[in-house]
Amino acid sequence: MRYLVTLLCALCCWASPATAQVSIGIGLPNVSIGINLPVYPQLVRVPNYPVYYAPQLQQNYFFYDGMYWVYQDDNWYASSWYNGPWGLVGPDQVPVYVLRIPVRYYQKPPQYFRGWQRDAPPRWGDHWGRDWEQRRGGWDKWDRRSAPRPAPLPTYQRKYKHDAYPAPQRQPDIRGQNYRYQPREAVVKEHYQKEREQSPRGRDNNDRGNNGKGKDKGRDRDDDRGGNNGNNGRGPDRQR
Repeated sequence: MRYLVTLLCALCCWASPATAQVSIGIGLPNVSIGINLPVYPQLVRVPNYPVYYAPQLQQNYFFYDGMYWVYQDDNWYASSWYNGPWGLVGPDQVPVYVLRIPVRYYQKPPQYFRGWQRDAPPRWGDHWGRDWEQRRGGWDKWDRRSAPRPAPLPTYQRKYKHDAYPAPQRQPDIRGQNYRYQPREAVVKEHYQKEREQSPRGRDNNDRGNNGKGKDKGRDRDDDRGGNNGNNGRGPDRQR
């Protein structure tokens, strides 16, 4: 019996690191990571990258493809609103252009960044291991001339500050009314869809579909697949 218990404990310890790496998309936004921004932050374009960073924050805080990204305590988090709530993102799901952000733009770099080239991306393969490097092969090799344009900044969020900051349930509807950008990354598209489904309007649409109004539901999906409205990253390098 004692041998069996020991064996089970060993198996659990052996399996836990692999389990920690498993992630499907971005977790639903329900995580508090200690960031509390009373107002919309200043965001500045990372030169030659489709990414913005926040130079005035003591946080590894970025904006890419319609979402905010934070690297904190060895984890990536993402949110469609500047002050969260945040969803956990597994290492296998982080977009390559987020992984490629040079070390110098991390305003609160972890200890293990020391000694790494400041104008190059972090050495994620050294940190996350050989298996991750094989799964994400080529993440650090790209033609900089072919980088996509940055997504426009969702500056409509500036008016939602302090006590006016919306509850998570309202955020998808407000974003849909004010921000027409269509994301490139599959992980961001999936997250947008999940948020829509969790919003009051999304639940109402699901209820109508479950009551037999399949045509309306199909039309909603067609609308969601609509193309970019032309404002596909032509925003300024620095927010105004």
